[in-house]
Amino acid sequence: MQLLHSSAFLVFVTILAAVSVLGFFGARWRRGDLDQLDEWGLGGRQFGTLITWFLVGGDFYTAYTIIAVPALVFGTGAMGFFALPYTIIVYPFVFLAMPRLWAVARKHGYITPADFVQGRYGSRTLATLVALTGITATMPYIALQLAGMGAVLAQLGLTGNSWVQQDLPLVIAFLVLALYTYSSGLRAPAIIAIVKDILIYIVVIAAIVIIPAKAGGYTHIFSAADAVWSRQGTASLILLPRDYTAYASLALGSALAAFMYPHTVTTMLASSSGKVIRRNAVLLPAYTFLLGLIALFGVVAVAAGIHPATSSGVVPELMTRFFSPWFTGLAFAAIALAAMVPAAIMSIGAANLFTRSIYRAWFRPHATAQQESRVAKNVSFGVKFGALLFVFTSSHDFVINLQLLGGIWILQTFPAITFGLWKRVFHHQALIAGWVAGMATGTSMAAALRLHSSVYALTIGGVSIRLYAGIWALMANILIVWLISTFLDHANIPRNYDETTLADYQDEWDGSGAAISNDVISCERIEA
Repeated sequence: MQLLHSSAFLVFVTILAAVSVLGFFGARWRRGDLDQLDEWGLGGRQFGTLITWFLVGGDFYTAYTIIAVPALVFGTGAMGFFALPYTIIVYPFVFLAMPRLWAVARKHGYITPADFVQGRYGSRTLATLVALTGITATMPYIALQLAGMGAVLAQLGLTGNSWVQQDLPLVIAFLVLALYTYSSGLRAPAIIAIVKDILIYIVVIAAIVIIPAKAGGYTHIFSAADAVWSRQGTASLILLPRDYTAYASLALGSALAAFMYPHTVTTMLASSSGKVIRRNAVLLPAYTFLLGLIALFGVVAVAAGIHPATSSGVVPELMTRFFSPWFTGLAFAAIALAAMVPAAIMSIGAANLFTRSIYRAWFRPHATAQQESRVAKNVSFGVKFGALLFVFTSSHDFVINLQLLGGIWILQTFPAITFGLWKRVFHHQALIAGWVAGMATGTSMAAALRLHSSVYALTIGGVSIRLYAGIWALMANILIVWLISTFLDHANIPRNYDETTLADYQDEWDGSGAAISNDVISCERIEA
């Protein structure tokens, strides 16, 4: 094992150690009864505007984002920038839909989107399918965070030929993450996200000043990158006409899927009110600006002649080349935190789903709050351990490809969750059939592409149309849902009981007078 530089290693370890202490302190921060799933898994639903902004940013903009988006731009050019419109499209959706989900969840004590589906449609089967989809789609996402941390550790020099040298640093980081998540629940990533986001902003802003100055300026960078891509013929600085539909559908599909994931829903339900969510939908595009700057790292890496062993090494190698050793250590610590924060939230979201929609729904219908909390804590540990094993036993490319498939899968829960927030238009049995159709369509398309891409070309009327496979699958899903729901209603097949009412979906924004406790309002005012 040969460290990149002693000062880089010292800064890296110091920051991570300090932040780990904060994670364990989270159990004492805004103290609540962590034997209640509502407290452990949602932080007591008390986070105001500022904390929610950091928490969503810490969860949504991950190590995978920081490493994979520049890597995608490095390999595909302009196509990799689809992440920018995607993160612009998503926030109007959040503004409209998530306060309604928050309001009905608060009213009925829902912890997960599957809880909402169970209450709205009265179908345990449909709720279980939503839960299983969320858990399955989240596992490779967690693995990618750990893989991103592994790329940083490798660049730092914490690797070698033996198991101890190669894997032990990542195992230690995983154990610390698992322990403070177990003890503090959602409060741990919430408090750590503040440090993580501040460090990421510092690193990115410094990078867009320092790196271009050393690399010859942006004019030279774009010209050099364009020349390299033109010579290779594998990418383009400007989006090509043949990629327009693929680019647009990737942006749209990713936006629709983003807040179907259990971890992003968890950050929404942890908010103290619908107003907090709406404020954040307005403020969070600041991270999109940051993401645009991060994506530029891929262009800079091409111009600088970076040749990483794997795509994950683009950003770490770029920082190693242009930053001083101590600042490289700070940058790598920021990326490691960008893996630890979302990994913690993802494991909590998956654990909440398992506890409510599988453990309680099928095995222990009368489980106590303490039993639910204990199961969720154990499952969160198991989920992270499973993701760690997945990283050790699978190739990095396979993990990325499986995460792409996970995005296609999670999009198939969109009709059941989102449409139900306004009106129960569809029959629960039709939604089950639509889910099956969407999963089969999306999985078969991904398999036909051998998991190397998520853009599928379908010929209609002699015209080849290239769209994100998730969008093709969602269209098949919705078509089946509409047809079967129409048939079942005409056949007078009864629908199950809906335990929600129209008033349950209204919050204080629209004057419905939804009850919010004084302590929550005070907390929100302090943080705002």
